[in-house]
Order: sequence, then C-alpha cells, then structure tokens
Amino acid sequence: MSIHDLEPREVFSEFYEITRVPRPSKHEEQISAYLQNWAKKHNLEYQTDKVGNVVIRKPASKGYEQHDGVILQAHQDMVCEKNGDVQHDFMCDPIETWVDGEWLKAKGTTLGGDDGIGMAMGLAVLASDRLQHPAIECLFTIDEETGLTGAFALQEGMLRGKTLINLDSEDDGEAFIGCAGGIDTMAYFTVKYQPCMADRAFAARVSIKGLMGGHSGDDIEKGRGNANKILVRFLYSLMQKTDLQLASIQGGNLRNAIAREAEAVVVVPFEYKEQLRIDLNLFAADMQNELCNPEKDLKIELESADMPQQVFESGLTQRLIRALYACPHGPIRMSQDMKGLVETSTNLASVKLIDGKIVVATSQRSSVDSAKHDIKNMVSTVFELAGAEVTHGDGYPGWKPNTQSHVLDVTVEAYKHLFGAEPKVRAIHAGLECGLFLEKYPYLDMVSIGPGMVGVHSPQERLNIPSTDRCWQWLQEILKRL
Repeated sequence: MSIHDLEPREVFSEFYEITRVPRPSKHEEQISAYLQNWAKKHNLEYQTDKVGNVVIRKPASKGYEQHDGVILQAHQDMVCEKNGDVQHDFMCDPIETWVDGEWLKAKGTTLGGDDGIGMAMGLAVLASDRLQHPAIECLFTIDEETGLTGAFALQEGMLRGKTLINLDSEDDGEAFIGCAGGIDTMAYFTVKYQPCMADRAFAARVSIKGLMGGHSGDDIEKGRGNANKILVRFLYSLMQKTDLQLASIQGGNLRNAIAREAEAVVVVPFEYKEQLRIDLNLFAADMQNELCNPEKDLKIELESADMPQQVFESGLTQRLIRALYACPHGPIRMSQDMKGLVETSTNLASVKLIDGKIVVATSQRSSVDSAKHDIKNMVSTVFELAGAEVTHGDGYPGWKPNTQSHVLDVTVEAYKHLFGAEPKVRAIHAGLECGLFLEKYPYLDMVSIGPGMVGVHSPQERLNIPSTDRCWQWLQEILKRL
C-alpha cells in the first residue's frame, strides 16, 4: 500500500501534495505560494498578510447561509528532524512516506503530519461540493513550531467567523479546550581556547544515539531520555576522576523537541585510556537500566578521534558541564485541576557552537503564567551562575479552558452520534496558537481536534490511518451541526 490507497481519499490526496512542498519553520514561502495557487485553481477567495499567513474562504452550503461562519485553522510549517544516517535536504526534498499497517510514516525523517494533516483536512473541506457547512475560512499560519510568528502577527480583521476549530491536536477521540503557555530561554557562553595536552593524551568521541526524542510538550512526562542530559552526566563523572579537556560538544536541534542525539570530543591523559572504556561501559549499563522501558534502542558509544589543535579553556569546560548538568529538564509540577496533565515543565533542547559561542537553547511551558516565569527564572539562574549571558523570547499565552463553550457541546454531541461514546475533553501541555487568537479576537469560541499521531517532532513520527478517517467524519459532523 501507498499513501494513494488510503482512506479518506480526499484527505490523503491533499496530504500527499503537501508532503511534496518544502515547509521548514521560517521557510514557508513555497507552501504559502502553493496554498495561494490552490485557492486560485479552485476559484476561492483568499487573502495573505505580510508574514505569509493565508486565509482561504468558501461560501456556506445551501441552507446554511444565515449561520455564523466557522474558521478551520492549521499551521503551514513542520519540524524538520532526521536520523543522522539519512541524506535529506528539507529545503528542497519531498517527504518520502510509507505505510506500515495502520500507520503512515516517513523514511528516516519527520512526517510533517504535525500539522500537514490538519492543513489537508481544511483543504478537503474547501474542495468538497457535498458537505453541509456554514461559511468556511481556513486559516493557515506560519512558523507555529519555532515562534508562533504567524499567530503573533495576525492582523485584526483577517478573520470573520466567531467559531474556530483548531486542527493541530494529536490524540484520537479527544477534544482540547486549553493549552499551556511557553517561553524560550537561551544561554550564551563565549568560547575561549587553550592548547590541548596532545603529547600525553588521546582524543575520543562520546556519542549518545538511538533515543526516541519527541515533543517537548506532549511527551515530556513519558520518562524518555534527553541526549544532552545523558552526555553531560557522563562528562561530569569523568571530570571528577581525571583531567578532562573538551574540544567540542553538540546535541539536540529544535527547542520544542527532546534531544535524541548528542556528542562530545574529549581529550584525557593517555594513562586513563583503558579506564575510560570501563567507565563508559558501566555508565551505559546504568543508563540502559534506568531507561530500559522507553529507550530500548539507546546507544552510548566511544571511538577514537583526531587530536584537536585546541580545546576549550579549562574554566569554560568546568562551568559549561556543571551548568548543563544542573539545568533542570522534564516535568516540574503536575496540574492540580486536571488529573494526569503536566502543569509546568522545561526542556534542555540543544547545545550548539555558533559564531564563537556555545548556545544552549531551553524552553519552558506552563498552564499557569506565574509558574512559567518561575521555571524560566530557575533555568536562567543556573546559567547566570556559570557566567553565561541569558536572554528570553517573547513567550506566548496559554488558552484557559471554557467548559461552557457552544462549539465544545457540538463537538461532543457529534462524536457521540457517530461513535456511540463521549470524546475525552481535556487540556494539553503543548502549545497551541489559540491563546494568541483570543488576544486579538476575544469573542472566539474554540475547540481543537485531530487524528492520532505518535512520535511527533522526531523521525519516529507516525500518523494513525483509521484515526484520520474518524477525525474526518467527526469534523464533517461538527460542521453540519454548526
């Protein structure tokens, strides 16, 4: 089977076309142009703004002309992650999909179901001549994954409807009515070098591989390993036993993804060579024991490396490793209002050498605004004590649940009618754009739905095919009832 054989055909045909268009965050020019050309091809009114958000409008079906319009919303961009052994250029290469039983996957990269499948459902509604619905506006925003830029820049007057259905959720049979707010914290260490002890030492590369990674909101409470934290834990223990020089360190990629891979090149005294191998084997056994359930494919590897000409200044090495080891990662507090929901968390996302600085990217989330700033300050303090320069992003607001929502009532009744059971209604720890929409359109009545997805923001991302069909039926029934 291929994607062309999947049902609902009208949704997966749109999704296939979307997978052919490059759309990394902050590089949505091609997908924005695709959407505009799509609207022209289907003779539909469309509008764009200065940042690249696109709205496509479709008149109400017969008999629904007097009903309030409905906004369907998804984001254009996708998280671009790939396995280290995969050759793929997200700026020009299409996503290669394959079917594995009930799942649609990509070959060694993220699939882009987040939120390409939401876009596909919106386009399928616009393209259909058989659905019953009020006037439809499909809003496709840019840069949701790395800054919510499109939602921040959305102009008043761009939207006309009073009800918004966000199509960016990832849980089968669940309706979301709230989400966490978030903020990014960046730490910058100025790099200074010194000569390495080459005449009495050897160089080795320590690598962490094979972790599941995942979404720093949806998956943060699942006990998965963070490659950055595992790497610095070993480096810290090594630093306590012998002279350690650090020549390079890098790990993770995107601020909203849990780090899957990390590596460092170290220089240690030659007489410690055999002990280093023993220490690493013992450490690997400890990690595999601690993380055996979620991380069965964890690999911790040691190999020889070319002797570097220079290494980080010893004081920098000490401060960097200690700060990364001390930096919190994972859930900080669980919600007191909704059982099983993470209230506050932080993600040690990436460590990279950029333009003479070691740049550490972290992200904090919370459904409580004061708690979001508290964990932000906690992370800041760790790096400030280590002498780093610290900055923060603008952040974005959460979406406070409204249990009296009309569209929620319709959404629940539609699901019960179709499937004979009530959908689970809950809030999500991941960020959605809905909080920002409310700031500019405070009258909006909103709900978020989507098909089941697993492993988003990682090459393990997969989309459940039967769930996609159920969600498509659900969306049609909601529109009919609205």
